[in-house]
Amino acid sequence: MAKLTKKQKEAASKIEKNKLYSLKDASALIKTVASAKFDESVDIAVRLGVDPRKANQMVRGVVTLPHGTGKDVRVLALVTPDKEAEAKAAGADYVGLDDYLQKIKDGWTDVDVIITVPAVMGKLGPLGRILGPRGLMPNPKTGTVTMEVGKAVADVKAGKIDFKVDKTGIVHAGIGRISFEADKITENAHEIIQTLIKLKPTAAKGTYIKSIHISSTMSPAIALDPKAV
Repeated sequence: MAKLTKKQKEAASKIEKNKLYSLKDASALIKTVASAKFDESVDIAVRLGVDPRKANQMVRGVVTLPHGTGKDVRVLALVTPDKEAEAKAAGADYVGLDDYLQKIKDGWTDVDVIITVPAVMGKLGPLGRILGPRGLMPNPKTGTVTMEVGKAVADVKAGKIDFKVDKTGIVHAGIGRISFEADKITENAHEIIQTLIKLKPTAAKGTYIKSIHISSTMSPAIALDPKAV
């Protein structure tokens, strides 16, 4: 087991063991325990009382964070020529079709989100083995396969993220940066938690929100009280 550094020990000492913090208190505390010299990412992990192996208990959705993620999201718009101007005007970093499909086939995946139109999905199917494992395959459920390309690009740039419960029943998401004010971290976290609550599957029984933790890139996790969010 790796030994904690002096900074890690100092950070851990500021977090009370076995205490469940309110979202507001945890958002303020995360800023005091972060010690890296770079602008750390702030992440949330929500353990749900679902069985992801069952289709009727899968939790997946999208949410637009009120204050964005603090990350410069690189968007590739794989669109037909009639949609190129719309995608560029909305701020897409890369716009095109066949040239980029070939680049992806050759192994290029240096983007965060891919947005496309329904007519192009047939061409993307064979690239599923490349895009799927990286979470880049466009999906109508997350708004990344749409005729409203400009709106989709603008939403992603403004802080729209998609999430999906993993095989262990946990939803992970980035909700900002340490440089954010505590109130902004609180509001972003609150937005995704409330979205998860709305998405509770009818088949899920017992406690739905089992635990919530927030952490920054280099800091220990802070446990939240699910009843105080």
